[in-house]
Amino acid sequence: MPNFARLQIAFKNVYVRILSAILLGMLVALAIFKSDVPQDPSPVVHSQNIAEITSLAEQKARLDYLLIAHPLSEAPRYIYKFKDAASLHVVKVPSTSHLSLEREVLLKNAIPYSIAKDDFLASHKAVMDEGVGMLEQTGDFLKRNAFPIILVLMVLYVMKFGIPGMGTSASMITPDKLKGSLDDLIGMDDIKQEVLHLEDMIRNRAEYQSHNIDKPFNVMLTGPAGTGKTKLVGYLAKRLDMPMISASGSALESGYVGGGSKALNALYRKACAKGKCIIFLDEAQSLFMPRGRSEKKWEDDTANTMLGLLDGVKSDKGQGVIWIVASNFDDNTTEMDEAMLRRFSVKINFRLPNKAERRELLRSFLGRKKDGLVDWEDLNLDQVAEITQNLSPALLETVVERASMLSIQEKTIINTNLMFRAYERATIGLTDRATTAEKHKQRERIALHELGHFFMQIDPHLRAGLSLAEVKEKSHLLKISTEAVSKIGALGYVLQSGEDMSLRTLEELERDVVGLYGGVAAEEMFYGARGISVGSQNDIEKITKMLNLMVSRLSMYSRSKIDYSQLGQEASGEHTVRLVEEKADALYSYTLDSIRDYKLVMESLKDTLLEQYVLSKDEVFALLEERSELLMPQLHGHRAAKLTLCEEEVAA
Repeated sequence: MPNFARLQIAFKNVYVRILSAILLGMLVALAIFKSDVPQDPSPVVHSQNIAEITSLAEQKARLDYLLIAHPLSEAPRYIYKFKDAASLHVVKVPSTSHLSLEREVLLKNAIPYSIAKDDFLASHKAVMDEGVGMLEQTGDFLKRNAFPIILVLMVLYVMKFGIPGMGTSASMITPDKLKGSLDDLIGMDDIKQEVLHLEDMIRNRAEYQSHNIDKPFNVMLTGPAGTGKTKLVGYLAKRLDMPMISASGSALESGYVGGGSKALNALYRKACAKGKCIIFLDEAQSLFMPRGRSEKKWEDDTANTMLGLLDGVKSDKGQGVIWIVASNFDDNTTEMDEAMLRRFSVKINFRLPNKAERRELLRSFLGRKKDGLVDWEDLNLDQVAEITQNLSPALLETVVERASMLSIQEKTIINTNLMFRAYERATIGLTDRATTAEKHKQRERIALHELGHFFMQIDPHLRAGLSLAEVKEKSHLLKISTEAVSKIGALGYVLQSGEDMSLRTLEELERDVVGLYGGVAAEEMFYGARGISVGSQNDIEKITKMLNLMVSRLSMYSRSKIDYSQLGQEASGEHTVRLVEEKADALYSYTLDSIRDYKLVMESLKDTLLEQYVLSKDEVFALLEERSELLMPQLHGHRAAKLTLCEEEVAA
């Protein structure tokens, strides 16, 4: 790749020489264009004395020739020359006098004359320049040479500033302007340790060179948006006391051929001028896409230039330049260019915070507020951290900001309830009662649908014989609502916290499917098989994706543990569809049969839910305690045996 770098420098030199040659050629062409215009061979005598024309009748024998220039203009000119004189006479007359002179002097005295042609006027420029000021002469020159002048100016602009859009806005940030420290990254000890290793590699480069590691430590940061990649680069630059040039990777491509390459080289030259410097490219995932994926080969120019710059230093002055790029994707989830990945000796993958880290992040964000704005006695950060599963630090900060907005608007202090509402507003969006207020039948259906979800989610715990207090402890329910949510197009919802769990078993996935089927089964139980509404569409879509994953990709129902989706449509299509239908039918039948045990208590809770619109977790379980007699005594009997039978059938 050093050969490629030298080729780039050579191409750049040729490029500059070509532009210089074009500029010189334009200037020469302009000079030739001006010099090609024939100049007047004789001195010119200008006059506005009409008597000179009337006296020509007496000097007819001496007259060499007489021409009239622009006879139809406002100021015709009489151009004459005597045989025995070298000077050329030009007499400017008014248009009103021209007709009289022509009739009474020229025609009457038979003085020969003709109309001056353009080629004569072009070769006798001075004939028409009498009385024209410097400003008018300049304007006339500009009009005649407008195109070459504009072309020369464009070439000069491109040489100085480049084509508009071909560059990228990049700011140089000195270490003293950088704020914060690694301590601001709450938790994330594994990531901070990686950064400290990187710092050691940069500070003690000589030691690494003794191990024959002498190339620059180019760094690649990957992970979801909002996890702190940009902040970490600033912290690192501050610790190393190095200036940082920050630019957006997406701004490199401007639509002009070579724009990205020009911008990257400009960043590199700017960094080399500082000696030791960090170049940070944010949102640079487009640079890692495999090259050659498009017919437009010039789209790879930016990546090729980047490869040349990353492969090593072009000269000693570039040894202190460190490239750090951030991408929301990584090579585990997205196909990336192998050559580009090899240029990054250090890769740091950012992750979403776990529950303990979310709790400390929330405590840090809330702790920055003035005293008295947060009710720490009535704030359960463990509960808030539990419901904010899969939120990045940036989104957690957004939740806290939303809580502050609600606190200001309602003139109250921040507590657990307000944080729950802020989370709901930040993730779900605005809720609206007016949309469903006058639609009693729809609200009733919505209430039963959402209660169906809830009861099928707690069904395994009730059948296991747990008390309501124990079920409440295990339940992830936060609230049941019959308010409309415009963001997701729902007329009601069940809000629940999640689990920091990514490795789910077959049994757990089936429980998820049964919980989703709860809403559909509730509608069929109360309104019949033909009474299921389109409100179940979202649930059924989720169920279909889950069952397809379980059957096709994970082969959970087959002794042969293979990914059927890799076998092609002909080999796996019919088999997959048939098996998905079988498992869906078995799980839905179980859901419909099980939910009948909760029919009476669902009807009872429905009326309260319709009246209050929203029931919190505490309110729901308080109502269940009051109406526990409605939960059938045989709930822990034959139903449990039937569930076991269903699971055995599915596993078989």
